[in-house]
This record gives sequence, C-alpha cells and structure tokens, in this order.
Amino acid sequence: MIPYKKSPFYLTDPQIEWVEDTYRNMTLEEKVGQLFCPIIFSNDEEELKDWVQNKHIGGALYREGAGAEIQQNHRILQENAKIPLLLASNLESGGTGSALEGTTYGRQMLAAATGEVERAYQLGKVACREGAAVGVNWAFAPVVDIDYNFRNPITNVRTYGNDPDLVKAMGAAYLKGAKEEGVATAVKHFPGDGVDERDQHLLTSVNSLSCSEWDSTYGEIYKSLIQAGTLTIMAGHIAMPAYEEYFEKEPVKKLVPATLSKNLLQKLLREKLGFEGLICTDATPMVGFCSAMDRRTAVPTAIENGCDMFLFNKDFAEDFGYMMEGLERGILSKQRLEEAVLRILAVKAALGLLEKQKEGTLVPGPEALSCLKCEEHDTWARECADAGVTLVKDTQHLLPLDAKKQNRVLLEIMGDFPSNDRVYEDFASRLTKEGFTVIKYVPEDFSKPFDTVEELKQKYDLICYIGNIETASNQTVSRLNWYTLFGQGNNMPWFVKEVPTLFVSVGNPYHLLDAPMIPTYINGYCNSEYVIEAVVEKLMGRSPFKGKSPVDAFCGREDTKY
Repeated sequence: MIPYKKSPFYLTDPQIEWVEDTYRNMTLEEKVGQLFCPIIFSNDEEELKDWVQNKHIGGALYREGAGAEIQQNHRILQENAKIPLLLASNLESGGTGSALEGTTYGRQMLAAATGEVERAYQLGKVACREGAAVGVNWAFAPVVDIDYNFRNPITNVRTYGNDPDLVKAMGAAYLKGAKEEGVATAVKHFPGDGVDERDQHLLTSVNSLSCSEWDSTYGEIYKSLIQAGTLTIMAGHIAMPAYEEYFEKEPVKKLVPATLSKNLLQKLLREKLGFEGLICTDATPMVGFCSAMDRRTAVPTAIENGCDMFLFNKDFAEDFGYMMEGLERGILSKQRLEEAVLRILAVKAALGLLEKQKEGTLVPGPEALSCLKCEEHDTWARECADAGVTLVKDTQHLLPLDAKKQNRVLLEIMGDFPSNDRVYEDFASRLTKEGFTVIKYVPEDFSKPFDTVEELKQKYDLICYIGNIETASNQTVSRLNWYTLFGQGNNMPWFVKEVPTLFVSVGNPYHLLDAPMIPTYINGYCNSEYVIEAVVEKLMGRSPFKGKSPVDAFCGREDTKY
C-alpha cells in the first residue's frame, strides 16, 4: 500500500484518484513503458512523438544543449504524451547540466570548501531554476557520496567531501533549493560511493563498511534526506556485503549491485530507512550493472527486486522486450509492476504535472530562458568561487605573485579534456593582463637538445601548472601523467629547487599525491570562469584565500605537506 497522503507524496484526493484511474486505464504496454527513462539525442519531431505515443516512456533525459533547443524538444515530448513525463537532467553543478549557456555555479566540493551550507542551497536553486526553465522537473542530484577514498576517480569533486555531517547538511540544503523550484531530486548513489577506489561505470564497486559504520555515516545521510522529503533516490551499481550478510544471516560470496538487490532496496532502504518514494536505477549500460547478471534476466529483476524506474538502455526495443518477457516468465511479478508504476504516477502527481498539463505549462515559454546565467546566478557563482578556492600550501612563501619579480611564466596545462583550450586561454589572458609574459608549454621534441639547468633558469621566472583533470565517468584513474623522457624536458617538475613552481588544480583536489615536491598548491575544485577569476585575484593578493579543504588534500601522507 503506497501512502499517497504521507511523505514524500502528500497527494490530495483528486490527485490520488488520477493516479489510480490512470493506472486502471493503461494497457500492459503503457504500464511497462512507464518504467523506462531513456536518453534521447534526437531533435526530430516525429521521433520524439514516437517515444511517447508508441513507446509510452515514463521519463527521458537529454544531454546538455542549447537552452531553446532543449526546451522545444521537451515541449514536443510533453505536448504529445498522454501521461506527463519526468524530464531529467544531471543538475549537479549548475544549470549547464541542461542548457549550455546556463550558469556553472560550481562543483559540489567547491560549495563544501566554503564551509557555508547556504552555498549548497544556492546550487540547488541555480541548477533547478535553470533546469526548470527548459522543462526539466527531475534532478539527478544531489550526490551524497562520501569521498573517503582519494583514489576513487568518479566521486571526487562531485561530492561535498569526506565529513558525513557536512554532506548531510549540504545535501539537505540542495534539496530545499530544488523543492522551491518545483524539481524532484534523485539523491544518489545508494548505498553510497566513495569507499572503493574503483568506478561503478566500469565494474560493480563495493561499499565495504560494516553495518554499524554505514548506519552512522551513509545511513544517517539517507535517513535525513528521506525525512527532508526527497521524492526519489537513485540506486548505484554498488554492492554492500555487510548488509547482504546481515539480511541473509550467512556469508555472501557473490557481489550484487544495489540495483539488483532485494536486500538493499526493499529491506534496507524501504523497511529499515522507511523510504516510500521512487527508486530509480543508475544508468543501466554501465558495466557495474551489465556484468552482474545476463541482461535478459537483469532488466525485469531490477524492477522485481525494488527499483521502480529503469534508466537508459543498451537498446530500448530489446530492453522493452526483456521486460515484457520477464513478466511472462514470472521474473517480474504483476504486484511489483503495479507498485512501480503507481509510484511513478504518484511522483508525477506530487510535482503537480497533471495540473500543469491541463494548464499547458509543463514546459515554460521562451521567456523563461532569461534566468539562464542571470545577474543573481552570476553573482552567487562568483561569490562561491571566491569563498571556496583553497590554498593548500605555500611552503616557499611565493604568494602573492609580482609581475616584475616573476614576469616570465611557463604555463603548463595538465590533462587531456575538451575544456583544456578554454581553461588555458582564460588563465593565460588573465595573467597577461596582470603584466606577466606567458609562455605556453609545448611538448618537447625528444630528438632535440633539452634545456640545461642554467638555460631553464635564464628563460623562466615562474613555472605554473594548471591541473585540468576533470572528474568524468569511465576513467580508471584521475592522476597526473607527465610528458617526459627519463626526467628530461620541462614538463615533469624536476626543477622545483631551481625555479619557483606553482600548481593550481581546477579538477581533482588530490594531485599532491603525484607532485608532493611542488611547494605552492591551490585547489579550485572546478574549471569555471568564476574559479579561474578567483584564483588569479588571490594569486595577485587582492583577495584572501578563504576556502577550507573538505577532504585531506595531503592524501594521508607527510611528504606531501612540505
């Protein structure tokens, strides 16, 4: 029995009537279609109509694009859908999760480094207000993973750090901002990432905490956000052996991701924590899901064992067929199908989608796009960057910089990402305006002679690294890779005792692990224009460093501190 009138739905009698009448009048194909939330890439109107008129999907996600284009695609989908859609976006760090011209407020760890819970509220407001402007009503955020393992390549700056209390407070603040904008949150990634050093995109990762350890950390976070009223929770492809064994009363030899675990979803999340809202899978093309069970079985099993909505597909027609076949074979029960669809409909009712459909306001008009990177959002993002950028160490007492003393700057960007050129040009242009002579590092031709020590000292007054190694899925590690030949060339920092050397990371905050010898190190946590501006202001001494690291940037080592 779904408690429609209680948390997190709080439905009125007419809304409950709509949910139950809608379900009764649906065909089997329509019920099964509601379980799916695919990624859609097409702008073709006929293809969009096919998704809702023939495939009967319950939700959809577009990757970020031009705001007007995404808004129009959402409008076509909603206007042609019999049942309003949940339209999702990864609104983790700002409105740019939907509209490219939106505001990059900042990665969650940047907000955490300010130490001000209000920043997470602003993040939720900016991200969800701008998402709602293009028709999004479902945020795949906030991330409430705890960044316990600095080697984990996927949690990192997407988290609020390694303090469970701060993660809990900031997660709740984001939720408040999202609610005020009428956007549902999908708190993720249950039962919690950040313990394992591996990425669930590439395998079934493991939360190896004991039950008591989990209860006092991740458990407290999820309990708090359930009480705060999150409508949905996203299950990760993350196993948790301790609770599997607790419920099974015997040792468990096989890893089962939460997305396929009845113990974790129904016994832990539903019964122990009391969550009554919608549970969705994380993206099911991930290896962490695919490698756990053959897909023909896994697709219906995910719903049978506790998930209500199935995110993304290897192939939609194939997955739809597997779900229907699972019903016929008894893998997916009619009871669980009914529960899942009713919860999906209840979330839609709780968001007021029925009323908006009648009013024709499921997707706002073009005028709503005026909030994208508006003055208020721009100001908030700039203030967050100023408050969050963190000076981790300056043992050589280099700062503030002086364009007369350190005029010739060899500027090197580390990483291989599409944003490299933008980040480099932004730093270079700002330093040039400050009076520095910026020399762009070019990988050496190893067939030619290298600079000697004295030649290097004659050419440069400062060597500055910009670490632009972004946190991105499907990266087995998030580390520094040098361009070098047996320590030759001017990329690897062999010269820290010869020329003042500075490292600014606008991505991974843990680069001191690979570059402990660099004596001046700054974490910006995000490669937005606001962070780059704030970093340069602080390098020049016009603004003090205010950020406090929400993780151990020294990676638990002594050699990284000096």
